[in-house]
Amino acid sequence: MFLWGSYGLGSLMYRFFQTLIYVVPAILIAISMHEFAHGYMSYLLGDVTPKQDGRLTLNPFRHLDVWGTLCLLFFHVGWAKPVRVNTRNYKNPKRDMILVAAAGPAMNFLLAFLFALLYGVIYKFGTSGMVVNYLYVFCFYGVTLNVGLGVFNLIPVPPLDGANILAELSPKVERFYMRIRPYRLLLIALLLGCVNMPLRYIDSAIVNGLLSLIKWILQIGVGVSGGGTLL
Repeated sequence: MFLWGSYGLGSLMYRFFQTLIYVVPAILIAISMHEFAHGYMSYLLGDVTPKQDGRLTLNPFRHLDVWGTLCLLFFHVGWAKPVRVNTRNYKNPKRDMILVAAAGPAMNFLLAFLFALLYGVIYKFGTSGMVVNYLYVFCFYGVTLNVGLGVFNLIPVPPLDGANILAELSPKVERFYMRIRPYRLLLIALLLGCVNMPLRYIDSAIVNGLLSLIKWILQIGVGVSGGGTLL
C-alpha cells in the first residue's frame, strides 16, 4: 500500500494537476503564436507558402513538434515544427529571412509582456474568486514559458531561430550549419544538458525585468518571490 505523504504521491499528483491546468494551455498559446508569427511575417513579405501549408492558424496542433513540446513541458525550453518558407518569393531574401526567423521569439517576448501586464492588473484590481485566482497563476506561467521559449530559440544552434538568423549574416556559418544539421536533435539534447541552468538565470532576469516594468507602469510593488507571486 502506497502512502501519499511518505512517497510523495500527493506532491506528484499536485504537479500533474498543475501542469494540466496551467502549463499545457500556456504552452499551446506560446507555440501557436510563435509559429503563426513566423508564417505571417513570411506571408507579409510576399511568400504564400505558409498559407498554402495551413500554417497561418492559431490551431496549436498544426504547429506542435513532439520532442520540442515535451522539452517545453518538462524543461520550460523547446521548439515547434518549423514553418516552411520559400525565400525566392522575398524581395530581399537575406533581410527577409532574418525578419521571419526573428518574428517567432519576438512574438513570445510580446506575449510575455502582455501576460505580465495582465498579471499586474489582476493583482491591483482583481477580487478574490476561483476564476481570478486561476488567471493570476496562469498569467505567471504565461510569462515564464514565453520568456523561456523566446530565449531558447535565439540560441544559434540548428534548428533554432538564432541559427537561422546567424546563417543569413555569415555564409561561413551557414555552410557549417549545413554540415551539422543532420545531428540537430543530438545537438539540442546536449544543449539542454549544458545550458539548462544558465538559461534559468537568464529567464529569471528577464522575468524580473518585465515585472519591474509592470511595477513602474501600474505603480504597484511587483516582484517575484519563491512561489512566483506579486509583492
